[in-house]
Amino acid sequence: MTRTVMVRNFVAVAAITLVSVGLSGCDYWPPALQTQIEQLRSELQSATMEKAQLQNQLTSIAKVKDDLQAQVNDLSRANQDKSTMIASLQNGLAAAQGRLAKSAKVASPKASAGKPSAKVTPKAPAKKKPQAKAAKR
Repeated sequence: MTRTVMVRNFVAVAAITLVSVGLSGCDYWPPALQTQIEQLRSELQSATMEKAQLQNQLTSIAKVKDDLQAQVNDLSRANQDKSTMIASLQNGLAAAQGRLAKSAKVASPKASAGKPSAKVTPKAPAKKKPQAKAAKR
């Protein structure tokens, strides 16, 4: 019986030891596992740094995008203003050409009446000059 009690006590102590080691964890880490853990930590650290850099780049690119969008909006407004100005200038030019065409139609009969008298005036002095030379001789 004493032997049975001793075996029971031994089994109980072993079970308690296994349970306590299982619950508390083991402080022994194999070197290969420690190396793997360190490698994963360094990869995590480099990934975190890369993520921060990418976030900074994203922020700066977003700022540049906003600036460029503002420029596009300004240029679009300026383009619209210039298009409006061009349209009004074209309308003004068309109106001026219309007035010019009307005034040319009205002025053309008067201009043709004035042209023969203008042609006669230069010819008359030219004929008089040779007569004046002949009279002087």
